[in-house]
Amino acid sequence: MKYKSFEFNLRELAGSMGDFGTLFPLAIGYIAVNGLNPAGFLVMMGVANIVTDVVYRLPMPIEPMKVLAVVAIAQGWSPSMVYASGFGMGIIWLIFAATNLVGWIAKITPKSVIWGIQVTLGVLLAIEALKMLSTGWLWGVVSIVIVLTLRSSRYTPAPIVLVLLGLAITFFNGDLQKVSAPTLSFPPLTGFKLDEVWQTLLLAGFAQIPLTVTNATIATAALIKTYWPEKPVSERRLSLNQGLMNLVLPFFGGMPMCHGAGGLVGQYYFGARTGGANILEGMIEISLGLFLATSVAGLFSIFPVPIVGAMMLFVGIELTKFATKIRPNKDLVPLGATVVVSLLSNMALGFVAGLGVYYGIRYLVRRSGRCACHACHQPAMISA
Repeated sequence: MKYKSFEFNLRELAGSMGDFGTLFPLAIGYIAVNGLNPAGFLVMMGVANIVTDVVYRLPMPIEPMKVLAVVAIAQGWSPSMVYASGFGMGIIWLIFAATNLVGWIAKITPKSVIWGIQVTLGVLLAIEALKMLSTGWLWGVVSIVIVLTLRSSRYTPAPIVLVLLGLAITFFNGDLQKVSAPTLSFPPLTGFKLDEVWQTLLLAGFAQIPLTVTNATIATAALIKTYWPEKPVSERRLSLNQGLMNLVLPFFGGMPMCHGAGGLVGQYYFGARTGGANILEGMIEISLGLFLATSVAGLFSIFPVPIVGAMMLFVGIELTKFATKIRPNKDLVPLGATVVVSLLSNMALGFVAGLGVYYGIRYLVRRSGRCACHACHQPAMISA
């Protein structure tokens, strides 16, 4: 089914909320622990969402770089270190785009390994979702029923109903009193020291690269070809986009950002089909940053966790469905190696393991074929 480049309706609005589950926890950490200015954080994310969707005219998720975010929050980085890490990643992704190194990596990566990365991400999201659901099973079960019942509804889409339900719960619990009155705030001009760029690359940036290559670039490009075959986006263009936005946004309070297969599946699962979805998301984020910057961290933290968990659970399940595409005699072992190693260590090592198994099997098969051919023709050569 073909869709327009931009549609603005309840379905697109619902889809725009599909990746909120991965955004909320990291946003809270960046603002509460690292002291990032909420206005810059949210407004820059909103701008990135709008610009990329105007360019590509389809849902293009903008997400925090997860390895950098986790390390920055765990180690309590200063705001300038966070901005420096984003700038450093911008340089790296421009180099990847200019040399088309990311295109070469994509070319040698088989579908079985890409599917393995997607399945791994689905499992990790589902595990995290179950943890969230366990904080309040009653509302979790109610949210799951709402998703199953209303996911395809044109007039009452599940994510919108869930957000309204969450706001109603916080209101009746009296938690909305923690949210201060709207005040106008603008993104600040921010900066960093040059030595912090290299410092943050060593601490987490280089570890982020394999995850961004696999999940944010190769897997995202593969999903776009699956969902919108008439609008393919190359890995090189995604790399260029990630480079440009990370070179600019740190100077206005923006965090390190990338694309992501999980965010794209979440948006698509809940209804996003056109560029209108992320334009709507961008408008929401800009509005929050401009008018609720002083209380946005508190607003995120009081939102019922089980509701977010229910949304994440279905996104995780949807990602694991890509395993149904495998050809048992060709794809199962590389996919399995990718998933197992990723879950036991990390997706970077899982990616390398999957590639190693895939090309190792190909080498053994070809070598076996050559040996058989040599043995078959040896007698003829001797008798001649």
